[in-house]
Amino acid sequence: MTTYVWDYLEEYAKERTDLLDAVETVFGSGQLVLGKSVRGFETEFAAYHGVDHCVGLDNGTNAIKLALQALGVGPGDEVITVSNTAAPTVLAIDAVGATPVFVDVREEDFLMDTDQVTAAITPRTRCILPVHLYGQCADMEVLKDIATAHGLVLLEDCAQAHGARRHGRQAGTTGDAAAFSFYPTKVLGAYGDGGAAITSDAVVADRLRRLRYYGMEERYYVVQTPGHNSRLDELQAEILRRKLGRLDAYIEGRRAVARRYAEGLKDTGLILPATAPGNDHVYYVYVVRHPQRDRIIEALKSRGISLNISYPWPVHTMSGFAHLGYSRGALPVTEALAGEIFSLPMYPSLPRDVQDRVIGALLDVLAELS
Repeated sequence: MTTYVWDYLEEYAKERTDLLDAVETVFGSGQLVLGKSVRGFETEFAAYHGVDHCVGLDNGTNAIKLALQALGVGPGDEVITVSNTAAPTVLAIDAVGATPVFVDVREEDFLMDTDQVTAAITPRTRCILPVHLYGQCADMEVLKDIATAHGLVLLEDCAQAHGARRHGRQAGTTGDAAAFSFYPTKVLGAYGDGGAAITSDAVVADRLRRLRYYGMEERYYVVQTPGHNSRLDELQAEILRRKLGRLDAYIEGRRAVARRYAEGLKDTGLILPATAPGNDHVYYVYVVRHPQRDRIIEALKSRGISLNISYPWPVHTMSGFAHLGYSRGALPVTEALAGEIFSLPMYPSLPRDVQDRVIGALLDVLAELS
């Protein structure tokens, strides 16, 4: 049997009764689009974060895109972000007509190097878009100060950081708005696609609601900016409502797996995840680093353990973004990481015997390489 980085079937078996009840609740409600479940989830997700507004959306990419639009970012603007991220972060910037400007990441925790941000600001800069990568927050206090000093908007990409905190403050609550993905693998995952944006700015929230519904305030009438069909599905919203109540338990499950990995793999030559000071990590993925990454992955594959690389290609090196003009060597830390990082299986229902199998196989392979 192959062990994968992520699997939902054991969790589904435990939660099946509640999840099927969610289906019955929606199908018997008489309203299948933007109904009680979406409204309920929006209220509860906003309350979980202590913000005033949540707008449910169809996926995380559009959560970033529509949030950028709602914050006034568009053609001709520049958005400072990172290249060590999933491509959708940058695709959303491109989709609004803005230009991504990359800064490098820190070698110790792979997060945005905030020391490089001020130098990247130009007269065209409109937004800073940090990515809370792998389950922990970027240095938001510094970024907030920079954004305020330069009159920039601050949008947080929280796709990988549901429930993460920095100095006790929830991810997504420092910037002007934050975007979330509820793709099934996420810390809070739906059973299909889903997303949301949160904010305490009523004007931004109103724009988001219009943008997700074609730009309409009233049915059939588009006001000001044409929008999209980007609504959170009613069924996914009801599932997310049920799972939101278990989010803290999911996070503790992930942390327990992370602790076992840290104990079992210490002093092996693997560089294990580092938590930045002040952060509470939620371990969306458990990313380790080794110079012989590819050999390790192949060796574990032969033992029935399938690993993942998050991410093998920095966005600035992809041919689809060649027009941005970045050459190899432009972001040396990001590029070095791409050749060495890989992710171990990580999800809260990962059985202990499977954890032991992964740790044991890694110990064997690393011993062979030493």
